Amino acid sequence: MAHATIYVGFTVPQLLRGASRIFPTHSALVVLRHSAFCYCTVNGTIKSKRKMDHLERTANNFRQEIISQAKVCGMTNESERVKRLRLAVANKDFTFKAGQWVDFFIPGVSVVGGFSICSSPGLLEREGILELAVKHSVHPPAHWIHTECTLDSEVALRVGDLHGYQEGKGNGYKMGTVKLYYSAKNTSELLFKKNILGLMNAFPGKITCRFHVTQQSSQICKELEPHVTEGRISEKDLEKHVSKDTLWYICGPPPMIESISKLLSNIGVPRNCVFFEKWW
Repeated sequence: MAHATIYVGFTVPQLLRGASRIFPTHSALVVLRHSAFCYCTVNGTIKSKRKMDHLERTANNFRQEIISQAKVCGMTNESERVKRLRLAVANKDFTFKAGQWVDFFIPGVSVVGGFSICSSPGLLEREGILELAVKHSVHPPAHWIHTECTLDSEVALRVGDLHGYQEGKGNGYKMGTVKLYYSAKNTSELLFKKNILGLMNAFPGKITCRFHVTQQSSQICKELEPHVTEGRISEKDLEKHVSKDTLWYICGPPPMIESISKLLSNIGVPRNCVFFEKWW
């Protein structure tokens, strides 16, 4: 049995690190919205609440026992607002699975950060390297990464996730496809676009992507231009993918999640086929 999977507002790093797990068992349509990184909530309801720190919000979530030291061994700018951090992990027993985050402990900073991992478990296994993509904000850990962190800065990491990781066996599933819709203000804010184009070339017909830009003012490069649509992701874009075998995943700010969820309901997508990333 093959399944089609729709991701609406799904974060790019999770697509990249999870691609090897997604399309061996599902056919996927993915809709992305550039945004910060978060954890997955299945068929959840968004409720406004007072802001809590990362440890308070995730106090009841699964965590590994190992806390490992790590050293910053690389830093690059994915966009004007997002920095990609490359970390050499000291503890050889430190592991993670696709979809998990790290608690991020910084010496001298009392607030503990929580960031999704944007590299694959394979990179950690091969090279002892883990990567994070962190959006600039006034939140102390993110602010430290953007203003004080340097090569050879030392931090500590601990893995956690929403429910505790369970390995899926994939019995009874056939290889499907991933269809990605990814929206941002302009092409400079489309994080990991080169990686996505690389996946499209590596898996022709299995992974496809439409990049949507809403405020593009500069010329779009030739490599990206065939894959770019100006304007928001619309009902017309998504309705052609509705079927009983389609699963939909959403990631983005709460208004975007609410808007796309309503759109999917309007075009007949069952609630139990919609999954989204809940913003803290």
